[in-house]
This record gives sequence, structure tokens and C-alpha cells, in this order.
Amino acid sequence: MERRDARGPIRAIIVMGVAGSGKSTLASLLAEKLDCPFLEGDDFHSAANVAKMRGGQPLTDEDRWPWLDALGAAIGEAIATNGFAVASCSALRRIYRDRLRAAIGPGVLFVLLEADAAELTRRLNQRPGHYMPASLLGSQLATLERPQADEDALDLRTDRAPVLLAEQVLHRLADRQPADRPAAQG
Repeated sequence: MERRDARGPIRAIIVMGVAGSGKSTLASLLAEKLDCPFLEGDDFHSAANVAKMRGGQPLTDEDRWPWLDALGAAIGEAIATNGFAVASCSALRRIYRDRLRAAIGPGVLFVLLEADAAELTRRLNQRPGHYMPASLLGSQLATLERPQADEDALDLRTDRAPVLLAEQVLHRLADRQPADRPAAQG
């Protein structure tokens, strides 16, 4: 007898973590393998949010609510149109993940990417032109609330190649999908 996770099938994957953790790299790779839309969370920030971060100021919850609502709505629309979606989003606190889940509906898997602070700083310093300065990394690390046991989440260390991380996510996904869901593309 086939056993499925009681939480049901996954309809969206949100790759989460602090700046420099590799969210966009892994999320775009997953979207390609799953032949579904990829939504870059950074694209949903307002100009005011981007200016604030570029200026070295961390966002407040009041800054984040419209961003999370817009991203959640876009993921929900992508699911309605395509049946599945992958997004990148820091989603650092439980309340942010709850807000995204409320906008999207059931079937969201969060994938937390983690790396050492020194590695994250190195990556951020090698991203010319990005509005997120390395000086904000400390505030992000302090804000991060790791997903709890009751959240549908997978924790991955980013000391492995993105393709290997994608395989881990796809394996988790395969365990949760109904038989009629297309498999990942080679």
C-alpha cells in the first residue's frame, strides 16, 4: 500500500533563507526541472523597500506585508494557471511563512537554505549591483526563525552543488505528489 504524507500534495515550493544563501539559484533550477513558473521574490519589493535596503536599513514588518501579499497572490495565480509554482523568498519568520500560506492555500513546501555567515558574506560581496548589502546580513540572521516541526519544510545546507540540492527537493516532492503529477524534467 502506498503511503502519502498526511499534509497532501505539494503545489508550490518556496526556497527561503537569508541573503546570499542561494535561493534564486535553487528555485530557478527547480522551476526548470519541474517545467513550471519561477517567481523571484525580490521582483515583488516596492521601490521604497529596495531604496531602504540599498541604504543599509533593514525592512520592518510594515514594509514586508505588501511585499508578502503581492508575492503570495502571484504564486496563487501561477498555481491556478499552471498547477504548480516555485518561488524564492527570504520568509525569515514564521509569521511571514504563515502569511504566504494564507495567500497561496494548502500544499506549500518551504526549503530553508543555510550556510555559514562567512560564506554568506563572501557571496554577498561578490554580487555587484544587487541592492542587498552585506551589512544587512546580521539583521537577517538575527531575524531568521527556523521552520518548526509542524511546518512543511526541508532544511538544506548549501555546501553541496545546487543540482544535488535540487535532487533532494525533488525526492521530497515525489513522495508527496499524486500519480498523475508530471515528474521532473531530466
